[in-house]
Amino acid sequence: MSGSGTGNGSHTAASTFGWAAIARLGLVQAAIGAIVVLTTSTLNRVMVVELALPALLPGLLLALHHVVQISRPRMGHGSDTSPRRTPWILGGMSMLSSGGVLAALATVWMATERSAGIALAVLAFVLIGLGVAAAGTSLLALLAQRVAAGRRAAAATTVWIMMIAGFVVTAGTAGHFLDPYSPQRLLEVAAVVCIAALALAVIALAGLEGRRGLAARAAPRTEPGADPAGENFRSALRQLWAEPVARRFTVFVFVSMLAYSAQDLILEPFVGLIFGLTPGGSTQLSGVQHGGTLVGMLLAAAAGSRFGGRNWGSLRRWAQGGCLASALTLSGLAMAAWVGPGWPLKANVFLLGLATGAFSIAAIGSMMRLAGASGPGREGLRMGLWGAAQSIAFALGGVVGTGLSDLARWGLGSPAWAYACVFLLEAVMFVWAARLVQTGETASSPSSSPPSAVRAHAIPTRSVHDVAVLS
Repeated sequence: MSGSGTGNGSHTAASTFGWAAIARLGLVQAAIGAIVVLTTSTLNRVMVVELALPALLPGLLLALHHVVQISRPRMGHGSDTSPRRTPWILGGMSMLSSGGVLAALATVWMATERSAGIALAVLAFVLIGLGVAAAGTSLLALLAQRVAAGRRAAAATTVWIMMIAGFVVTAGTAGHFLDPYSPQRLLEVAAVVCIAALALAVIALAGLEGRRGLAARAAPRTEPGADPAGENFRSALRQLWAEPVARRFTVFVFVSMLAYSAQDLILEPFVGLIFGLTPGGSTQLSGVQHGGTLVGMLLAAAAGSRFGGRNWGSLRRWAQGGCLASALTLSGLAMAAWVGPGWPLKANVFLLGLATGAFSIAAIGSMMRLAGASGPGREGLRMGLWGAAQSIAFALGGVVGTGLSDLARWGLGSPAWAYACVFLLEAVMFVWAARLVQTGETASSPSSSPPSAVRAHAIPTRSVHDVAVLS
């Protein structure tokens, strides 16, 4: 059930969300996913195929929308210091919807006025990135704040699956109505998807947070004469970065997500070149990987639901184990490059999905616990910092993976050796990420911090569990 906070917006006074409220937030995440997949899939294809533009153009635009999300900490702090998070979510959805429509308009415009269309596309993808940053970060902060500890991993999986459902439904429906393709159809489909997604978010959030929300929770931290939008944010960010656990976890998110995203764009070319799979065959193999990811997510969520309320370290061990398992499966793909068609490729790819799915949900669970380590009112800033680390990693991942594979192929003269080297490098990054999780586990336990350290960082002794998914 959703509930209102008290006059001071205390975390303990606000009722926790039940499954109905979690499902409503999942609908918002599905709405975010619906617009994002329109830009990453449909518009990407139209630019490259129908307009015969270089594939680098949509790649740079997608990287731009990730880079813009470095604003996530500022967005999260803004929702922390606001009476309610709902306006930040809806404001982000409005920007995201506007960006989606403008991106479609820009794509159509590129056919006749290429420079003007590209300029409009840049603006559109900036709006998309800002919208995802505002809506996604505030939504996750709301989940971190209002979901009970024992169900946060399961809640994260629910929200994640609903986001994937948004991907699937939008891609399938938009694809159906775009045939036969015409610029007019593209604009109509994009407008319908964006308006419907915004309407769905408005309906799902209506009355969810309560009328009083988190009023006045930022007041005790406001210095006389300070600018809440400037100095206080910088001070809060410096204070957060001074915490060793938060800083180490930020590095963990960046390293693990860089390793995760770097393999995404090279797996299908790899199986095509080394194993001779057709485009249809490589797409089916991608489905095998996604199936493994779903199973891994469900396993980690079940572990989090069973142990999250009593032993939060369980999720950290799942995150660490998932990273190590990902490293092993990537090492297997490196061996597959040398062995060739005799390697059990499908099993290897399924296990890769299983490992990355388990690590991602477990990492999100740990993230949501740590989101409340500074006490009520800091969830948004923390989720924003880690969301920014993920976005930068995603922006770099595709470039790093594809760039290194091209460089290695040029230097080694062999596609097999080139892909093997890249997969092994990604495995090393996952091992590093697992080490970061291990070294941070003891330090992040509430009982391990001396009272003086707690006072020095103004961190209440009470901590919150975590669980959410970054858009």
